[in-house]
Amino acid sequence: MTEKTCLIVGGGRGMGAATAREMHKRGYKLALMSPSESCETLAAELGGVARRGVAESAEDIEAIVALAMESYGRIDSVLIHVGGPPKGDLLDISEEDWDRAHAMVLKPVIRMAKLVTPIMEAQGAGSIVCITTFSALEPSLSFPTSSVYRVGVSSFAKLFSDRYGPANIRMNCLLPGFTDSLNLPAKYGEMAALKRLARAEEQAKAAAFLLTDDSSYITGQSLRVDGGVTRSL
Repeated sequence: MTEKTCLIVGGGRGMGAATAREMHKRGYKLALMSPSESCETLAAELGGVARRGVAESAEDIEAIVALAMESYGRIDSVLIHVGGPPKGDLLDISEEDWDRAHAMVLKPVIRMAKLVTPIMEAQGAGSIVCITTFSALEPSLSFPTSSVYRVGVSSFAKLFSDRYGPANIRMNCLLPGFTDSLNLPAKYGEMAALKRLARAEEQAKAAAFLLTDDSSYITGQSLRVDGGVTRSL
């Protein structure tokens, strides 16, 4: 039986690292990327491969895909987890920061899709998951650039699912709520119906669900794992 593989952008810490551990438990080989040596440390622990890089760099995205293919010859699942884009008062945010948010949040998803879709088409299947935020579908003035571009990721995922569903390639978004890996005060947990912060491991289980065949009939969706903090139905 062919061993499946999972490539994780942002796989050194937090939800990305927790997902790497969860996918390892499920027997997946790992290719990890993060800005620091944390991805290399985790890959060594889990028997995977790693390369330092940032999501907004086309060269780094290309390099981690190449490393995964050189190491394993296939890519079955991809998780894209990027950091928070610039914040500020809506019209005070500079054009440069809007451009930076686009480069951080939406562009890596498009770039990665262009690179791995032909690979997944040749394999006959694949799953791409983008971690965004619970507020993607409920825009907040506290996070203007995030609100604009992360809902763009959901829109791209819907379009991608329409285009590549016939090839059995799926794309979904995971919208986490306030999670303990973000070093947030406990008061944020009180905003959720469950009255606590999420654990990174809980987000990882949801991500693994979407990354694997457990969710084989789910595509183009934005799954909120927010403990009930959002109100829309």
